Amino acid sequence: MGARQTMERRQLGLALRRHRVLRSMSQAEVGALVEQSDSRISKVEDGTATLSPEQLATVLDHLGVHGTERTTILELGVRARKRQRRGERESHPYTDTLPGSFQRIADLEADAAAIFCYEPGVIPGTLQSPGYIRAVMQSCDGIFWTSSDSEIENRITFRRERQIKTLEAAAPKDLQFVFTDSALDLDGDDSGVLRDQLEHLLYLHRQYPNITMQVVRAGGLRNPAPNGGITVLDFGGSAPNVAFAPIVYGPSTYFDAEHDTAALLRAFRKVQELARDPTGTIELVRRKLQET
Repeated sequence: MGARQTMERRQLGLALRRHRVLRSMSQAEVGALVEQSDSRISKVEDGTATLSPEQLATVLDHLGVHGTERTTILELGVRARKRQRRGERESHPYTDTLPGSFQRIADLEADAAAIFCYEPGVIPGTLQSPGYIRAVMQSCDGIFWTSSDSEIENRITFRRERQIKTLEAAAPKDLQFVFTDSALDLDGDDSGVLRDQLEHLLYLHRQYPNITMQVVRAGGLRNPAPNGGITVLDFGGSAPNVAFAPIVYGPSTYFDAEHDTAALLRAFRKVQELARDPTGTIELVRRKLQET
């Protein structure tokens, strides 16, 4: 019987899969490095098996994983091998305190069959235009990291790569987004960025029929999440849902217990009910574009 899936095992498996694909190696080739079958490597990547410290180190050597990323994956391996009693984390979310947590969020997004995302006051990352991404990163420069042009460019590149993996997945994902109307009200120095973003939303609407966009009024008292975002990742039955609240700074916290993810999905559905329907949302975007 395979090991029970935990967040640590899933993160470990997805990280190994990402590096294996980058090196164009098959699961059989990775397995041969540590005298394991391709089915065993498949289970490791699915989060239902683990590798010994020596096996994991050997795999990382051949995949060319070094530095902080290597240290982080080795630590994930340690955590993945720890046994947990059933229900141990039933009432406790998982907080990712290791470096590079945004990469592991991206790994989970890439593996998901459906993404349900609500963001108040800002366009969701997957829907952001290049100019909007740059404006967001520049607003954080010198605040959440030491001011650096190269850091801005690295973060822009990472966001764009994350978008591409989500939008251009071999099997199209069910992508449902809700954001508040305040995200469409930039003015002054930001008017050029807003126009570019509005045009980008219309492009996404034409290009990707698997995307649903809805706008909800900011500040409504019936909104169960007026000030906080919600993201729920659905893996199509291959793994339990994962949910999290996007944060500006600090470690990422995930909810994978069914009662938690169900509650957050209900909150998302309620926000959808309060929002304009997809057709009305596109009409609003077109009207805003004409006014800009």
